[in-house]
Amino acid sequence: MAAPKDILQWFRQRWPVEVTFEEVRAHLGVETQRQWSSKAILRTTPALLALFSLVTILAHQHDTCCGSMPRLKATRYEKSLPTFADALALVRQQLWQLQTFQMSGPDIDMLRVPRALFNTWSDLLCYAA
Repeated sequence: MAAPKDILQWFRQRWPVEVTFEEVRAHLGVETQRQWSSKAILRTTPALLALFSLVTILAHQHDTCCGSMPRLKATRYEKSLPTFADALALVRQQLWQLQTFQMSGPDIDMLRVPRALFNTWSDLLCYAA
């Protein structure tokens, strides 16, 4: 039989793992996959966990090199640390600003959006996506 102190320490060690699984479920859709084969599901879950790790690493890199990560303000309380939703929004925003996503040909009518307006839309959409 384990001592109460040991049980509490095991729970404390497991807590970050539980939080990771909750965030992956909430934001990346683990356990809601709709593949037809068991093998596809067995491949998708590790890929989503890898995506979680990649987003976390990219957000940490940004935090280290560029200062603190922007975070959405909660209405009920002040967040002291960014959440995974903040990290995901930051990575989405950085990806959207890359030039590689420009697919329009030169003969397409184009409407230029002022940078300030684009940034406002980006700030709103990166949390909604």
